[in-house]
Amino acid sequence: MRMMVQIFDRWHRSRPAKGAEPCTEHSSRTKRLVPSADHCKGKRWQVRYRDPDRKQVKENFTTKPQAERRAAEIAMEMDKGTYVHPSELRITFREYAEQWRTAQPHRPITARAVETVLRLYVYPKFGDRQLTSIRKGELQAWLTGLVRVKGLAPRTAIKVKQKVAAVFNAAVHDSLIPASPCTGLKAVEVPHTEVTPLTSAEVHKLARAVPDQYRALVILAAGSGRRSGELFGLQVRHIDFLRRTVKVEQQVQRAYPSVVVCPPKTQHSHRTVPVPQSVIDAVAAHLKVYPAKQDDFVFAGPVNADHFADTVWRPAIRAAGLPKGTGVHALRHTYASVLIKHGKGPKTVAARLGDTVAVAMSIYVHLFPDEDEGTREAVDEFPSEAA
Repeated sequence: MRMMVQIFDRWHRSRPAKGAEPCTEHSSRTKRLVPSADHCKGKRWQVRYRDPDRKQVKENFTTKPQAERRAAEIAMEMDKGTYVHPSELRITFREYAEQWRTAQPHRPITARAVETVLRLYVYPKFGDRQLTSIRKGELQAWLTGLVRVKGLAPRTAIKVKQKVAAVFNAAVHDSLIPASPCTGLKAVEVPHTEVTPLTSAEVHKLARAVPDQYRALVILAAGSGRRSGELFGLQVRHIDFLRRTVKVEQQVQRAYPSVVVCPPKTQHSHRTVPVPQSVIDAVAAHLKVYPAKQDDFVFAGPVNADHFADTVWRPAIRAAGLPKGTGVHALRHTYASVLIKHGKGPKTVAARLGDTVAVAMSIYVHLFPDEDEGTREAVDEFPSEAA
């Protein structure tokens, strides 16, 4: 049923003309306007209606055509089910984004990343703007400018775009806006860089460069492909020394100023990884020197990744003569490269790494063997049979 929307003149009240009969057929012609108590106070024309919760809403306008246009908009929105209360139309991007951010079940490190991105890059530009006033064109210009004017790394700009899009998508679901202005938004393309795995000699140099209590960590990372958080979250109970497998059931993440133990990164990350005897021997030797119970962390902690990088990893990288910026992830790349070198396909590589096949291929496609000649031989039979 169509919602009744009415327009009132706040400055005047109608009164019967002198001498007019109160209930005649032409009574509307015999009324006169008299100043109301609000005469010349505020905007003259008022649109009145009841919202979907049956609460009365009043909106004031300077001119009658403005009020008529708004009344038509309200009636149409009510019919379509897209009506938004005026108070919600006035909400700023910052107000809504903060409501959205604090309601998300983010892990500590993700929550911190979202807050940082919004505070540093988004709020200075759009924080005080009404959410409904932000348009795609200005978002596109701003996003491009972050890279080409402000010098932000393209990969970081993509993360900024993702956070902004998440806010607008939530606003769509809350019926605050009909569609997200981020749809079709393009970020500056990230230059493709191929990962360079460490050689066996470099891995052993690195293992000798780290303090003794982390030597097994280097060997385990290169032999199992675990992420750094998964390495720090490893407990003795996760290792099956007889079957030579290591489970990934949890990880350690930074939760400033401390750390938190939480589930792995994604559903694909839960896995059991077979490891060679050399890795099992390295971990066993480590536990003889640094004993731990079943529910204890193999590498005493839990370890804070930032502290580890500052005090252990970067000094070891320098001592081993490896390129500046080489991260713990380089050991994961090394593991993947060894699997590919020994003929393991994308599905197996992805499963061992705890990634999807699409993610694994996007990172390691250049490491898979060139099959140009095999492709030629396979297709060559068609021309020969047709000849």
